[in-house]
Amino acid sequence: MNVLFIEDDMIETMKLQRAISKFQSKHKITEAKNGEEAMEFLKGGNLPDIILLDLNMPRMSGIEFLSILKADDRLKYLPTIILTTSENRVDLLKCFEIGIAGYIIKPLKYEDYESKLKKVFDYWEVSELVKA
Repeated sequence: MNVLFIEDDMIETMKLQRAISKFQSKHKITEAKNGEEAMEFLKGGNLPDIILLDLNMPRMSGIEFLSILKADDRLKYLPTIILTTSENRVDLLKCFEIGIAGYIIKPLKYEDYESKLKKVFDYWEVSELVKA
């Protein structure tokens, strides 16, 4: 599965890489440090199977990126899962209103983080939208 991971925190990026290295299925992770970099990647014709998106980023917030993504006729069907520390209900509702596929709050314990990611990857590996 090809995954676009949009995250500005290097520690979070390393944590994700560490977690998926333990999964049996191999995934190709493309990293973008912010929404602008991610949008350039997507506009270049590179379409991932899923997007993992942080909300709190410089230059362009996750919600701004999501709004641009979902307004694009070609990109709006890309499943986008929010992976954030924000427990703000307003953020959650706004993201679902725009059209996300899921909202995951990053747990503090690494084992819980790895478990949540495994469930996300397992689900999207069998989703028919990814194969379409």
